[in-house]
Amino acid sequence: MLAKKTSKNQITLPKEVVKEFPDIEYFDVTVEERKIILLPVKITPADMTLESVREKIKKLGITERDVDEAVKWARKKK
Repeated sequence: MLAKKTSKNQITLPKEVVKEFPDIEYFDVTVEERKIILLPVKITPADMTLESVREKIKKLGITERDVDEAVKWARKKK
């Protein structure tokens, strides 16, 4: 599939690609090894409640231990 960049630096995604992401409006764009990578992003409303965050964490199966390990990993000196 081809996508052409316009004079305003815009690219239209082909219909076949868009069909794969029907509920996605935004994509995170990065460049890796001269490739453009688009990752679908769902925007979370700013008014999301703490309870809904807890429900999501429970649904994902994230435990306190997972969080502790993630914090330790993030704090490791490089």
